[in-house]
Amino acid sequence: MASRAFWVMLLLTGPLVGVSFIGAVNTYADLSGQNGASAGVGEAFSPLIGIWAPTFSAFEIVAAFLLPFVAIRLVAADGQTGALKLEMQQPMSSRVRLAAKAAVLFGGWLLASSAALAAVGLWMSYGGHVHGPELAAVALGHFLNAGLTIALAAAAASIAEHPATAAILTLAFTVGTWVVSFVAAIHGGVWERLAGYTPPVMVAAFQHGLVRGDVVIISACFVGAGFGWASVWMEIGRSVGQRVARSVGVSCVTAAIVCAAVFVRSNWDLSENRYNSFSEAEEQALRRIDTPLRIQIHLAPEDPRRSDLERNSLSKLRRILPNLRTEYVSTTSTGLFEQTTDHYGELWYDLGGAEVKNRETTAEGVLETIFGLAGVTPEGETGPVFRGHPLVSSPNGAAAFFYIGWPALVACAAFLVFRRPS
Repeated sequence: MASRAFWVMLLLTGPLVGVSFIGAVNTYADLSGQNGASAGVGEAFSPLIGIWAPTFSAFEIVAAFLLPFVAIRLVAADGQTGALKLEMQQPMSSRVRLAAKAAVLFGGWLLASSAALAAVGLWMSYGGHVHGPELAAVALGHFLNAGLTIALAAAAASIAEHPATAAILTLAFTVGTWVVSFVAAIHGGVWERLAGYTPPVMVAAFQHGLVRGDVVIISACFVGAGFGWASVWMEIGRSVGQRVARSVGVSCVTAAIVCAAVFVRSNWDLSENRYNSFSEAEEQALRRIDTPLRIQIHLAPEDPRRSDLERNSLSKLRRILPNLRTEYVSTTSTGLFEQTTDHYGELWYDLGGAEVKNRETTAEGVLETIFGLAGVTPEGETGPVFRGHPLVSSPNGAAAFFYIGWPALVACAAFLVFRRPS
């Protein structure tokens, strides 16, 4: 509460969430009724995709550009003022001291997250539909993302000699994860697997209602590792060599857990519209395929067919087929000058030596090809079609709350905290 950085973060969180929420509600209304549609057409009218994903995306900005300064200030302030030396004289270990700081930081994040609760309340007051499991998945993803940011900032603040250096290190890591995601979009393969554990991709999966066991374990492991490094470097009574050795030990334990967690295949699609899944009959048929499947895709990164293929087919196949390997092949980023080549646009399938090539990029075409190679047929119905929850409503009261009410509440609370007794 004594950190001005925290109050600035809290002040800006409300308007950021407000901009995202108001825009999402207006777009949702335009698509679901104002142009004559009244029955809904699938995922276009899922509140998960239409409301919660864009609304909660504001917290990505908060976690990337505001939260690190709050964490760095809280962890580094004691070292800058000399209070850390006094604290070291108390019978309290650095782990307990850091745990207290972490609890305060997570509490501050939850307080800032109350802006999302306000958005949920407003949406329900408009008559909007809320599916609890998918909303919980979105909230969990952003909580883990905040935990990664807090742990990284705490480690950087403990290792660096100055808060400005810690801020640069934290920002460099954030930009580095964006670079990995960009490289993965171009080359695929190992880069694509590695990018699946970066914060942007992790949050995107949670925002679509997908909870992956490996991602949760690895994220929690990295959070623990960040706090472990911070705890080691807060022990200023030890030599640098001792702290480096302890940091290496933390890194080795983290690496071992991460390597083991990569093989965890548990995942849960909590979205109401089964956004991340095929039909139950199709998934049962896919689970009967135990032969390794390799798909080579001859499409450029900016080709829209590639993004559709990834979103509607490959991402769902990876949840079901543990032995799936995908490889992208292209010589340019746009594919504009590859259209006349012999194999551009083709998908090459190899299932245990059985090979086939075609240009089908739809989910139906991909599944038909795989079922034909494997010699399996889905049994039963594909299931009911999700018709969504269309709602024509204006974001009444949202602008007044997020742009006026929220800043006023934060300003009043800050005044009460910082005022001095006469």
